[in-house]
Amino acid sequence: MNLPNKLTILRILLIPVFIVILMTGHYYISAVIFVAASLTDALDGAIARKYNLITNFGKIMDPLADKLLVTAALVCLVQLGDIPAWMVFVILAREFTVTSLRSVAASEGIVIAAGRSGKIKTILQMTAIIAILFKNKPFEAMNIPVADGLLWAAVIMTIVSGAEYIYKNRQLFSM
Repeated sequence: MNLPNKLTILRILLIPVFIVILMTGHYYISAVIFVAASLTDALDGAIARKYNLITNFGKIMDPLADKLLVTAALVCLVQLGDIPAWMVFVILAREFTVTSLRSVAASEGIVIAAGRSGKIKTILQMTAIIAILFKNKPFEAMNIPVADGLLWAAVIMTIVSGAEYIYKNRQLFSM
């Protein structure tokens, strides 16, 4: 197994650690874990492209690891009362839809890598989660709701990237 795939697996293994620490009320420690897990996403992709280590496993598991990490954080933040459930529902609906379409494609021997808008969506989601975990600091003192703005941007980009994904892969609906 190559290094990018090991980093993807590490990201998945950090999820339960993140959940336990966040749900015990340690926001800042969980934020550091979430940042570390998020950085493995950027790192595994950069290494895979630079050293031509792109694999079908990575094409499928890397976006899945992102979805698992983001979903875990969002569900915990709803449980803790930090974000509204409807926003999480919109994000999860897109993720289930895209994952289902990827499964249909895979059954036909087609592997669909993440697109640019999906990567932007993931960055916005992760950045919003980090801002929420850090309790909007240092912007809190200035009364600037950066975390809220980032969450709204993430939800909007989630909708846009989902619509784009469905449109670009509309041929899957006839399979």
